[in-house]
Amino acid sequence: MKQETIDRIRKFVSDREWEQYHTPANLAKSISIEASELLECFQWSDTDYDLEHVKEELADVMVYCRNLLDELGVDEDEIINAKMDQNERKYPIEKARGTAAKYDQLEG
Repeated sequence: MKQETIDRIRKFVSDREWEQYHTPANLAKSISIEASELLECFQWSDTDYDLEHVKEELADVMVYCRNLLDELGVDEDEIINAKMDQNERKYPIEKARGTAAKYDQLEG
């Protein structure tokens, strides 16, 4: 996420004095609620959806994620790269290519 966008999100929250409501638990709940609204866009069809509505709901999820990162004081690149390291170990290319199997079900 670009710094300009991060600053805009932070200013939006600060201008409204909403930091008081941004506990980790409240933000995690908000992420889940918004993710459910994103999923609702695909409730009756995997292919027939309103892209603009999907983008709005995805943005809501991402804004709440940014707020949670701030509240926890963690760096998004750091935690994403740490998770990617784990995923690369759990899903080696030679075992995971072309399959959706969970890591503990991979053959080979």
